[in-house]
Amino acid sequence: MSVQDLAKRLPYKFVNHGLLTQALTHRSFSAQNNERLEYLGDGALNFIIANQLYQRFPGLDEGDLSRLRAQLVKEASISELALSLNVGDALKLGEGELKSAGWRRPSILADALEAIIGAVYLDGGFAAAEGLVLHLYNDKLSTIDPKVIDKDAKSLLQERLQGRKVAVPEYAVVHTGGEAHAQVFIVECFIQKLDIRTVGEGTSRRIAEQQAAQLALLALDKLGFGKSYSA
Repeated sequence: MSVQDLAKRLPYKFVNHGLLTQALTHRSFSAQNNERLEYLGDGALNFIIANQLYQRFPGLDEGDLSRLRAQLVKEASISELALSLNVGDALKLGEGELKSAGWRRPSILADALEAIIGAVYLDGGFAAAEGLVLHLYNDKLSTIDPKVIDKDAKSLLQERLQGRKVAVPEYAVVHTGGEAHAQVFIVECFIQKLDIRTVGEGTSRRIAEQQAAQLALLALDKLGFGKSYSA
């Protein structure tokens, strides 16, 4: 996928397309890379998420707000969003990073998405950057539960299913690829009773399982299988 293809997938139209290209350029490819944009986007993302949590949860204290924000802006969360946009396919990487499948590395994906946020801020201002972040984080902000701060997706999925007397999901590695030092795991999560199958991908089995579990949670939400559901 080209930079232009990615641009079409974003809910923002760049005036200066060079900013998006720079946001997708890793330091291994060029001295004109995305590190400064990543710094800017990181700051914007943290503020936008902090403001959203402050407005949505007026009863939470500073400590819980900080933990919720950390949960939303951690590398795993950001790289998951980058994967949903196929950011890795548009990255400009040096030869070494290409050989080690750097386009799949969570840290590189997360940095690139933050750089995109920074690029949108420079190109269109704060409102544009906020619009992008809210678009990307719509599902996460709508479903985050302050009572389960810091619980991982697999734990949340298991608790929700057990609370409705549904058997815990089965996880299975369906494919592994890449070189020995940069393997990629594809894991399926299967909830038999509800006939839900989701697939996660990551640089470790654990990361892939967590991504599959997160997608299963979203599938449960779409089915209305929430706290008020009675099996």
